Parts: sequence; structure tokens; C-alpha cells
Amino acid sequence: MNVPPGQPDEQHGAQAMPGCFRHPDRPTGLRCTRCERPACPDCLREASVGYHCVDCVRQGRRNTREPVTIAGARVGGKPIVVPALIAVNVLLFVLSAVQAGSAAENFRSELFLQWRMAPAQVAAGEWWRVVTSGFLHQGMIHMVVNMVALWVVGRDMEVLLGRIRFCAVYLLGLLGGSMFVFLFGSVFQPVVGASAALYGLFGGIAVAAWRLKLNMRPILLVIGLNVVLTLTIPGISLFGHLGGLVLGTAATAALIYAPANRRLVWQSGALLALLVVLLAAMFTRDAALGDTVCGMSRGEYRCVLLT
Repeated sequence: MNVPPGQPDEQHGAQAMPGCFRHPDRPTGLRCTRCERPACPDCLREASVGYHCVDCVRQGRRNTREPVTIAGARVGGKPIVVPALIAVNVLLFVLSAVQAGSAAENFRSELFLQWRMAPAQVAAGEWWRVVTSGFLHQGMIHMVVNMVALWVVGRDMEVLLGRIRFCAVYLLGLLGGSMFVFLFGSVFQPVVGASAALYGLFGGIAVAAWRLKLNMRPILLVIGLNVVLTLTIPGISLFGHLGGLVLGTAATAALIYAPANRRLVWQSGALLALLVVLLAAMFTRDAALGDTVCGMSRGEYRCVLLT
């Protein structure tokens, strides 16, 4: 190992050199330029001025505040959640296609029937559908378009927000879409797709761009194009997209505009409040719909409102 230049001990000649503060059996003529303790070459690290011992380096790292994004996430993080979400969506599509024996008619699979969402099914007590429906796609094109959008928008949002905050925004966008469908959608019309969560990310990235004073034109163009497609292509859930947009925008705003002082407390409280509002709205709608019975009839899954 190359010996770094240090500060040799002032005593030379016959007197023995002091031992390293971490390895007393190793005589050394070097010292830490910060704490001035004798240290062997293995215990010294190059610094901007001289060499520091490992203890001083560790202490310096503790005293240095890590740079964070406007949402409080560590700078330099790599997207992990987005690839995982894409993998889950693709896997579920493949599974539904295998069950149905057709990629084009994967909506005939058992998985699709058990996980898609219609307000009547949720009112019948099948509450898992408000989440599971956001991971299903009807046909290859539907799945590919949504996954490409998730990859393009989601990576930047995950880096900006951090993994846990990104998951919160994604989930609230998904639940927001389900809530709007449950409140305002056709009672017996099933919906599926990650579009609600994606619209939550669209709204979130628009808020972030505004906060960072970036050029809003490309983002607004993408959002506008998706809104036009939502309004013009038959079979797309307008309420699902609108609910995702509203909740994703609100959740992201709560994260990036939270005061730096006690940021985590403010962020957690805001996200929890949004979740409470969502659940309260859903339970209110559930009570208004009354009793519902769902089951297989003549080879099809049907629901009947009893009140």
C-alpha cells in the first residue's frame, strides 16, 4: 500500500514511534490532520486537506446533510418500484391470456372475472376489486400502451418522490379512479386498467414541473392528448381517469409543498387524510347502493341490486 503523506511525529531517532490508535501494535509516524492522533496507513483516508482517520471521516459524514429532492427523497436514487409494477402487470396479463386461451380475449379468464371492478360487485362486499382492477388490462394494446406510459412518466416521479412516497401516490391515484367509478359510474359496467394510477402520475408530474418552474408545455400536451383519447375512444372510463388525476395531483402537491420543518409528519398526515376521504366516500356510496348479490348465472358473472 502506498503510504500517504502525513504529519510525522516530532520525536525522531532512538525513541520509538507511537502506535496506531486503532492498531497499537503498528508503530507509525503518521497522524490524522484533523484529530492529530497517530494512525497507520490502513486507518487514513485522503481528504481535501491532508489525510483523515476513519473515525473523523465517519463523524464528518454524520454531520453532513445528504442532498434531497423537493419531496425529501435522497438524490441519486434509482427506480425500482416502476420496473416491479410493470413486471406485475405483464405477468397478470400473461396469466389471464393463458387462462382464456387467447391474448385478445383475456377478459374471459377466471382471473379477469374475479378481479375486474363494477360498482355493483364492490357493493356486494367484494372490496378487493377496487385495487385488483388496476392491475388488469383488456388486450395486448391496452397493456402495452399503459406500461410504456408508466415507464416514461413513472421513472422520473419515483426518483423525485422516493420509493415509498411514489407508491403512496400511485396507490392513491388507483384508489381515486376506483372511487370515482364507484360514485358516478354505471352500476353494472366493469372497468380495468392502470390508467387511473397513470393519470395520478400525470397530475403529479405537472405539479412537480410547476413547483420546479420547468417548461409545462410538453407535460400539458401529453395530459391533453390523453384526455382527448379518453373522451373519444369508446370503452374508456372517464370517471376512472378523472379520479386518478384528482387524487394523484392532490397527493403529489401534499408531498412537494410540505414544509421542510417536520416534512415527514406533514406528508404522512396529508396522505392519510386523502385516504380517509376516499374510504369515507366509498362507504357512503356503498350504503346508498343497498344490498347487492353477485354470482355466476348461465355461464356469466352477474350482479343484482336487491334494494
